[in-house]
Amino acid sequence: MSVSINTEIKPFKATAFKQGKFVDITEADVKGKWSVFFFYPADFTFVCPTELGDVADHYEELQKLGVEVFSVSTDTHFTHKAWHDSSDTIGKINYFMVGDQTGTITNNFGVMREGQGLADRATFVIDPEGVIQAVEITAEGIGRDASDLLRKIKAAQYVAAHPGEVCPAKWKEGEATLAPSLDLVGKI
Repeated sequence: MSVSINTEIKPFKATAFKQGKFVDITEADVKGKWSVFFFYPADFTFVCPTELGDVADHYEELQKLGVEVFSVSTDTHFTHKAWHDSSDTIGKINYFMVGDQTGTITNNFGVMREGQGLADRATFVIDPEGVIQAVEITAEGIGRDASDLLRKIKAAQYVAAHPGEVCPAKWKEGEATLAPSLDLVGKI
Protein backbone atom coordinates (compact mmCIF):
# COMPACT_ATOMS: atom_id res chain seq x y z
CA MET A 1 0.00 0.00 0.00
CA SER A 2 1.34 3.39 -0.93
CA VAL A 3 0.50 6.71 0.69
CA SER A 4 0.91 9.87 -1.31
CA ILE A 5 0.90 13.65 -1.06
CA ASN A 6 -2.54 15.24 -0.63
CA THR A 7 -4.09 12.13 0.92
CA GLU A 8 -5.68 12.17 4.35
CA ILE A 9 -4.22 10.07 7.14
CA LYS A 10 -6.20 6.96 8.09
CA PRO A 11 -7.81 6.24 11.46
CA PHE A 12 -5.62 4.72 14.16
CA LYS A 13 -5.49 4.18 17.89
CA ALA A 14 -2.25 3.74 19.82
CA THR A 15 -0.49 4.33 23.13
CA ALA A 16 2.47 6.68 23.27
CA PHE A 17 5.07 7.57 25.87
CA LYS A 18 5.31 11.34 26.39
CA GLN A 19 7.01 13.22 29.21
CA GLY A 20 6.85 10.41 31.75
CA LYS A 21 3.30 9.25 30.98
CA PHE A 22 1.50 6.77 28.76
CA VAL A 23 -1.14 8.52 26.67
CA ASP A 24 -3.70 7.16 24.23
CA ILE A 25 -3.78 8.90 20.85
CA THR A 26 -5.85 8.69 17.67
CA GLU A 27 -5.94 10.46 14.32
CA ALA A 28 -8.18 13.08 16.03
CA ASP A 29 -5.12 14.20 18.05
CA VAL A 30 -3.35 15.04 14.80
CA LYS A 31 -6.05 17.20 13.26
CA GLY A 32 -6.17 20.91 14.00
CA LYS A 33 -2.41 21.43 14.01
CA TRP A 34 0.61 20.71 11.86
CA SER A 35 2.16 17.33 12.66
CA VAL A 36 5.18 15.23 11.82
CA PHE A 37 5.09 11.43 11.82
CA PHE A 38 8.69 10.31 12.16
CA PHE A 39 8.95 6.54 11.51
CA TYR A 40 12.10 4.61 12.38
CA PRO A 41 12.98 0.89 12.48
CA ALA A 42 13.59 0.14 16.17
CA ASP A 43 14.54 1.35 19.63
CA PHE A 44 18.03 0.59 20.98
CA THR A 45 19.66 0.73 17.54
CA PHE A 46 22.29 2.89 15.86
CA VAL A 47 21.13 5.57 13.39
CA CYS A 48 17.68 5.89 15.01
CA PRO A 49 18.81 7.55 18.26
CA THR A 50 20.88 10.11 16.34
CA GLU A 51 17.80 11.07 14.31
CA LEU A 52 15.42 11.15 17.28
CA GLY A 53 17.90 13.21 19.27
CA ASP A 54 18.23 15.65 16.37
CA VAL A 55 14.44 16.09 16.26
CA ALA A 56 14.46 16.56 20.06
CA ASP A 57 17.02 19.36 19.64
CA HIS A 58 14.58 21.12 17.24
CA TYR A 59 11.37 20.31 19.15
CA GLU A 60 11.07 23.68 20.87
CA GLU A 61 11.28 25.48 17.53
CA LEU A 62 8.77 23.04 16.01
CA GLN A 63 6.39 23.74 18.90
CA LYS A 64 6.70 27.49 18.27
CA LEU A 65 5.52 26.79 14.71
CA GLY A 66 2.51 24.88 16.07
CA VAL A 67 3.91 21.49 15.06
CA GLU A 68 3.51 18.31 17.09
CA VAL A 69 5.88 15.37 16.58
CA PHE A 70 4.93 11.69 16.71
CA SER A 71 7.89 9.32 16.45
CA VAL A 72 6.68 5.83 15.53
CA SER A 73 8.25 2.39 15.60
CA THR A 74 6.79 -1.08 15.98
CA ASP A 75 8.20 -1.27 19.51
CA THR A 76 5.78 -1.00 22.43
CA HIS A 77 5.24 2.15 24.50
CA PHE A 78 6.86 0.23 27.38
CA THR A 79 10.03 -0.22 25.32
CA HIS A 80 9.97 3.50 24.45
CA LYS A 81 9.87 4.31 28.18
CA ALA A 82 12.76 1.94 28.93
CA TRP A 83 14.83 3.49 26.12
CA HIS A 84 13.93 7.02 27.29
CA ASP A 85 15.01 6.13 30.84
CA SER A 86 18.29 4.48 29.81
CA SER A 87 19.69 6.79 27.09
CA ASP A 88 20.85 10.37 27.50
CA THR A 89 20.08 11.07 23.84
CA ILE A 90 16.56 9.63 23.98
CA GLY A 91 16.02 11.04 27.48
CA LYS A 92 15.83 14.57 26.07
CA ILE A 93 12.77 13.70 23.94
CA ASN A 94 9.59 15.55 24.94
CA TYR A 95 7.46 14.61 21.92
CA PHE A 96 5.17 11.57 21.50
CA MET A 97 6.96 8.22 21.16
CA VAL A 98 4.22 6.05 19.65
CA GLY A 99 4.13 2.30 20.15
CA ASP A 100 2.83 0.60 17.00
CA GLN A 101 3.33 -3.06 17.87
CA THR A 102 0.28 -4.06 15.77
CA GLY A 103 1.77 -2.25 12.77
CA THR A 104 -1.51 -0.42 12.08
CA ILE A 105 -0.01 3.07 11.79
CA THR A 106 3.09 1.87 9.94
CA ASN A 107 0.92 -0.01 7.44
CA ASN A 108 -1.52 2.94 7.16
CA PHE A 109 1.38 5.09 6.00
CA GLY A 110 2.71 2.34 3.72
CA VAL A 111 6.17 2.13 5.30
CA MET A 112 6.21 -1.38 6.81
CA ARG A 113 9.20 -3.41 5.64
CA GLU A 114 7.88 -6.55 3.99
CA GLY A 115 8.39 -9.60 6.21
CA GLN A 116 10.37 -7.69 8.87
CA GLY A 117 7.78 -6.04 11.10
CA LEU A 118 9.87 -2.85 11.10
CA ALA A 119 9.14 0.62 9.77
CA ASP A 120 11.18 2.25 7.06
CA ARG A 121 13.04 5.44 7.90
CA ALA A 122 10.20 7.78 6.82
CA THR A 123 8.95 11.28 7.60
CA PHE A 124 5.50 12.68 6.86
CA VAL A 125 4.47 16.33 7.30
CA ILE A 126 0.73 16.62 7.86
CA ASP A 127 -1.35 19.79 7.71
CA PRO A 128 -4.10 20.73 10.22
CA GLU A 129 -6.75 19.00 8.07
CA GLY A 130 -4.87 15.69 8.39
CA VAL A 131 -3.58 15.81 4.80
CA ILE A 132 -0.03 14.72 3.94
CA GLN A 133 2.00 17.62 2.51
CA ALA A 134 5.53 16.15 2.43
CA VAL A 135 7.11 12.68 2.47
CA GLU A 136 10.74 11.61 2.88
CA ILE A 137 11.89 7.99 2.93
CA THR A 138 15.55 7.02 3.18
CA ALA A 139 17.44 3.74 3.10
CA GLU A 140 18.48 2.04 6.34
CA GLY A 141 21.91 3.64 6.60
CA ILE A 142 20.91 7.21 5.68
CA GLY A 143 19.97 9.37 8.66
CA ARG A 144 17.63 12.33 8.26
CA ASP A 145 18.32 15.99 9.13
CA ALA A 146 15.85 17.80 11.41
CA SER A 147 16.99 21.24 10.21
CA ASP A 148 15.91 20.33 6.67
CA LEU A 149 12.63 18.97 8.06
CA LEU A 150 12.11 22.32 9.77
CA ARG A 151 12.78 24.13 6.48
CA LYS A 152 10.22 21.94 4.67
CA ILE A 153 7.60 22.57 7.35
CA LYS A 154 8.13 26.34 7.12
CA ALA A 155 7.76 26.12 3.33
CA ALA A 156 4.59 24.01 3.63
CA GLN A 157 3.12 26.45 6.15
CA TYR A 158 4.05 29.41 3.94
CA VAL A 159 2.44 27.88 0.84
CA ALA A 160 -0.70 26.98 2.83
CA ALA A 161 -0.98 30.58 4.09
CA HIS A 162 -0.17 32.19 0.70
CA PRO A 163 -2.22 30.57 -2.08
CA GLY A 164 -0.71 31.26 -5.48
CA GLU A 165 2.87 31.34 -4.20
CA VAL A 166 5.44 28.54 -4.19
CA CYS A 167 8.81 28.10 -2.51
CA PRO A 168 11.78 27.43 -4.80
CA ALA A 169 14.68 25.07 -4.09
CA LYS A 170 16.63 25.80 -0.91
CA TRP A 171 13.98 28.36 0.13
CA LYS A 172 14.47 29.69 3.65
CA GLU A 173 12.02 31.69 5.71
CA GLY A 174 12.01 35.36 4.65
CA GLU A 175 13.41 34.69 1.18
CA ALA A 176 11.59 35.43 -2.07
CA THR A 177 8.94 33.03 -3.31
CA LEU A 178 7.53 32.56 -6.80
CA ALA A 179 4.06 33.21 -8.16
CA PRO A 180 3.66 30.73 -11.03
CA SER A 181 2.33 32.42 -14.15
CA LEU A 182 2.63 32.41 -17.91
CA ASP A 183 5.19 35.24 -17.59
CA LEU A 184 7.59 32.96 -15.68
CA VAL A 185 7.56 30.11 -18.20
CA GLY A 186 11.07 29.63 -19.55
CA LYS A 187 12.54 32.46 -17.43
CA ILE A 188 13.72 30.50 -14.42
